[in-house]
Amino acid sequence: MSEDKVFLGVDLGGTNIQMGLVSEDGQVLTREKARTDAAEGRDAVLGRIVEGVNACCEDQGISLKDVTAMGIGVPGPVDYVRGVVVEAVNLGWSNEPIGEMLAQRLGIPVTLDNDVNVALYGEWKHGAARGANDVLGAWVGTGVGGAFILNGALYNGHFQTAGEIGHMIISPDNPPGVRSLEHNCSRTAICNRLRQLIEASRESVIPSLVDGKLHKIKSKIVAEAYGRGDELTVEVVHDAAERLGVVLGSLVTALSLGRIVLGGGLTEAMGAVWVEQVRAAVHRVAFPVTTRDVEVVATELLDNAGVIGAALLAKQRVLEASDAVQV
Repeated sequence: MSEDKVFLGVDLGGTNIQMGLVSEDGQVLTREKARTDAAEGRDAVLGRIVEGVNACCEDQGISLKDVTAMGIGVPGPVDYVRGVVVEAVNLGWSNEPIGEMLAQRLGIPVTLDNDVNVALYGEWKHGAARGANDVLGAWVGTGVGGAFILNGALYNGHFQTAGEIGHMIISPDNPPGVRSLEHNCSRTAICNRLRQLIEASRESVIPSLVDGKLHKIKSKIVAEAYGRGDELTVEVVHDAAERLGVVLGSLVTALSLGRIVLGGGLTEAMGAVWVEQVRAAVHRVAFPVTTRDVEVVATELLDNAGVIGAALLAKQRVLEASDAVQV
């Protein structure tokens, strides 16, 4: 192994944990994946992370003491200064000092941030956001998450919770549970709406794709039905893309953003057709007319974005801490 520094990146999701050993220049040297199984409790999840990152090191013939630092992206608001997960609904965590817990178990510095923050950071360093100073990331999957690069830096905001765009209220007159961006535009919302409409006797090819088991509708099924020109799926997907694009276009109006990066499981499954639909809505509503040159692009790093971004964010924060000590 060379003397070059290496970092660990962890993308902790509600379903899976993606872990990787990453070089200083953002190359993924090795990957591990584990089920999250959050229902088994916090300590069990942390144990799987420890096991996975140790496996990454063993694969490269190094030990944890050869790793400079580890970054971890968590699905929810995070106090990265204290290393505390403020709230991660998918994991059942609230005010958990995960940074300190993992640092003690691993013996290396650990930094936390929101999962979309680290994914966009990875795209900014080595993917679809390269070269842009003002970027919005919108990740659409189980929920809808956001992140911002503003003035050439990751933006966390006063409360360190910037980017929670999924919880923006877009339809206040709707009943509770269907008012937010996430309630209307996530993969979960799209699949639920398709299921409800099919159960209400709307015709669709989807039941034949899932053997009549409508609870099995996921991103890939939506993409396949859309690709077959299924009228109901096209209607529901276009409605969600329109609503998402209007919100993203409004954020362009507010912040004069130069680029939007779309990611997440739904974006990856749907591909260019989803991006095109969202882009059309963004360009229609952004104001003034000059902002309609905003680029709307898909993730390039796919499910490596979070691993790379978490590792490189750990690198940045370790360097910042070192510089502060020297001063």
